[in-house]
Amino acid sequence: MIGQTISHYKILEKLGEGGMGVVYKAEDTKLKRTVAIKFLSPQAVGTEEDKARFIHEAQAAAALNHPNICIVYEIDEYENQPFIAMECVEGESLKAKIRSSPLGVHSKKYIQ
Repeated sequence: MIGQTISHYKILEKLGEGGMGVVYKAEDTKLKRTVAIKFLSPQAVGTEEDKARFIHEAQAAAALNHPNICIVYEIDEYENQPFIAMECVEGESLKAKIRSSPLGVHSKKYIQ
C-alpha cells in the first residue's frame, strides 16, 4: 500500500498493526499535512459487526475534544475497506512507553 494514493491521501509508511486494523502515515494532498490512516484489517472487512465497531470507534473519537485524544478528520471507504483519517501524533509508541517505565498519574488536576 506504500506509495499508493487513497482518496486524497498518499500513503508514506506503515506505522503499526493490531487486531482491528493497520495504521499508515500519509500525506493529505489537499491540505498539505501529515495524517494517520487506520484501515480495518482485511480479516475484519467481511463482518458487518466489525465494520459497525470500527465506525463507532471513529464516531466516539470524533465526539471528544481533549489534548490526549487525536483529532478524527474523516471516515470513508476505499475499495470496500473502511478507513479513518486522523491527526498523526509523532512520538514514542504506547508499547515502547510501557516497556520503558510504568505509567502513572502525574497530575492532580484530573483527580476529583
